[in-house]
Amino acid sequence: MSRKNVLPGFAPALGLTTLWLAVLVVVPLGGLVVRTLALPPSALWETLLSSRALASYALSFGAALVAAAVSTGFGFVVAWVLVRYSFPGRRLVDALVDLPFALPTAVAGLALTFLYGPTGWIGRFLAPLGLQVAFTRLGVVVALIFVGLPFAVRTVQPVLQTLPRDVEEASLTLGASGAQTFLRVVFPRVLPAVLTGFALAFARGVGEYGSIVFVSGNLPMRTEITPLLIVTKLEQYDYAGATALALVMLIASFLLLLAIHRLQAWSRRVAGAVA
Repeated sequence: MSRKNVLPGFAPALGLTTLWLAVLVVVPLGGLVVRTLALPPSALWETLLSSRALASYALSFGAALVAAAVSTGFGFVVAWVLVRYSFPGRRLVDALVDLPFALPTAVAGLALTFLYGPTGWIGRFLAPLGLQVAFTRLGVVVALIFVGLPFAVRTVQPVLQTLPRDVEEASLTLGASGAQTFLRVVFPRVLPAVLTGFALAFARGVGEYGSIVFVSGNLPMRTEITPLLIVTKLEQYDYAGATALALVMLIASFLLLLAIHRLQAWSRRVAGAVA
């Protein structure tokens, strides 16, 4: 007996899906590509390889890479604590992890500026030590850690929850130390999730704007990120330059998505092998 599907047949469902993807994704992004490629090659490369653009690339991708690495390390620790230990306020901590998801990024940027500014609650104690966070590249990294940490936690936490404890107990029973059990039994099984969290945090950092625009100071050649440079060119009515820079970010985002999907597929294969 044939099963009846809740949704209509394959052809109508595929047609509706294709239509929505075309209207919401393909056409706008395709227009961006066409508009950029319409530029004369000399003008295109002059915009993409200008000293100001190169400085913004270096800061956007470099700060995102550093922030993703820090978020991955601390995110693993946070996920481990939330899964393996019970303590007062655990549910509150678990809920606070998701706060950057719900908080408007502009609000986060203002909060970080007030916190780490020269007269802020933390900045006032760092200033005598000669350490300035707000309006520097370090402030950009701090903002990206704030928005990237939840990705690192939420990708590792479910894997730790499903990891069988009897395997660790067997390793300890056979004489392995705690460090050996972690490095040889636990970590290889969560490594795909850790890498996925890193890629997600990195992708989030590359495209971040709101939380950085306040805390960075937006100094050209120093603390100016590529998304801010795009907005600056739009304000100056340099639409060609803005679309050229946007194409760079589009290509980078597409490559990051491919990497994330590959890591997620690897994670599923590892989970299936463990099961």
